[in-house]
Amino acid sequence: MIADEPTPLPGVKDIRDLLHGMLGRDVEITGSIDALTPATPGGVVVGVYTKSGLRTAALVALDVPLAARAAAALALLPARNAEAAIGNQYLPETLMENVGEILNVMASLLNTDGAPHVRLDRVHGPTELLPADIATILRGYGPRIDTGVQIRGYGDGGVGVVVP
Repeated sequence: MIADEPTPLPGVKDIRDLLHGMLGRDVEITGSIDALTPATPGGVVVGVYTKSGLRTAALVALDVPLAARAAAALALLPARNAEAAIGNQYLPETLMENVGEILNVMASLLNTDGAPHVRLDRVHGPTELLPADIATILRGYGPRIDTGVQIRGYGDGGVGVVVP
């Protein structure tokens, strides 16, 4: 039954290509990073993706630097707006809306032939306490990819994709 098939992890090239296409800027993968978890310094924004029956299919975590920089780049805001958010360890509503849009489009990386359809169910901001089940998955050692990303003109940060 397709609903019980695991959601595949995307490749780092797919992540790079999606961000490049969305942001209209050169994006580079800078290599593996430490796993993004609820304890990541500065916090993380976590997109929760579900499949049928609202079962968690995947998580995408962006550290605050990448979330702020990608959101600012998407809105064509100056890089200093992202840097202010990073310095404050807080993403204003306008940047959070853009991060939500980026995470929504990232569902396309998880929807592949032969795998269950997933959709973005919710987004947890960096100042929110993650639900226990989501925090446990994010800390887990299951299938995951954690990589650094650099957005030309904005800077770098990290993204993690976890499949429970």
